[in-house]
Amino acid sequence: MPAVKIVDALRQAIIEEMDRDPSVALLGEDIAVFNGAYRVTEGLYEKYGERRVRDTPISEAAIVGAAIGAAMTGMRPVAEIQFNDFMTCAMDQICNQAAKIRLMMGGQVKVPLVIRAPYGATGRAAQHSQSLEAWFMHTPGLKVIMPATPFDAKGLLKSAIRDDNPVLCFEHKLLYGAASPGGKAKTAVDDLDSSTFTPAPDEEYLVPLGAAKVMKEGSDVTVVATGYMAHQSCAAADTAAREGISVEVIDPRTLVPLDLDSILASVKKTGRLIIATEDVLTCGMSSEIAALVGENAFSYLKAPIARVAAFPSPVPFAPACENDMIPNQADIERAIRKAIG
Repeated sequence: MPAVKIVDALRQAIIEEMDRDPSVALLGEDIAVFNGAYRVTEGLYEKYGERRVRDTPISEAAIVGAAIGAAMTGMRPVAEIQFNDFMTCAMDQICNQAAKIRLMMGGQVKVPLVIRAPYGATGRAAQHSQSLEAWFMHTPGLKVIMPATPFDAKGLLKSAIRDDNPVLCFEHKLLYGAASPGGKAKTAVDDLDSSTFTPAPDEEYLVPLGAAKVMKEGSDVTVVATGYMAHQSCAAADTAAREGISVEVIDPRTLVPLDLDSILASVKKTGRLIIATEDVLTCGMSSEIAALVGENAFSYLKAPIARVAAFPSPVPFAPACENDMIPNQADIERAIRKAIG
């Protein structure tokens, strides 16, 4: 059956790649016996055994370090980090080792490594709720993907596993379709438009890295949005349509490499750009896209570029405070109306 949840689509991708290629192996905290924090690896330990599905110590540096070594010596490891916040414990391994080894060795060694991690604010406070994708966009040598639908989750992850370079896969907790056992995280997939939250079919397919997707076509305003914000933007576009405003929503899907051509083509058509993302406004993904569009399509703009992003603060634990800090559909709608003027 088609996977209608991202958690199932990711698992489907992993199974297909492990069946296809015996060099694909998994490692991470609690991914074997306890099926992973969000149950992406459920049943895989029983299916493939401990040689290919490895529980690790609680050490992100050790997980990524071991995965780099495995990748350099012929494996295609997929490492799971329980929360993207914990990737900070492995910054040297990710940014100073994995990202640079292939270049430093003149291409003689490949690092076909995937690091998966959930991101996003879901009531877990400051150390479990961040969106850190921009940190890794800043590091040359890394690729960064952010699937927003089951279809893209499966196709992007399969492409990432087959890539000969390190790829970081950021997965929004609210899009998984399953909360972690005992956790406070809610699931939002039941509230999403089925026309944009597309299932992953059973058959073999790939989504190429570096290709954006137009989630809604429009002519008045372009909204570039990632992850959960892509769906919030589609909902905002529906509201705007009832007010006579035509909004085009683009999901980059891959932040590195970025499909700038698709973004520029849309901006040249609409003359207006809003970037909606859950990462922090300061030096975030939205800043980079705004700068690129300003450099390459300034003369086409009819209004200033707008960014809808998280307030620059650690994520608070109190639900009301978190909701005030994290952008939402209403914020995007206000930005759309302001852009139209």
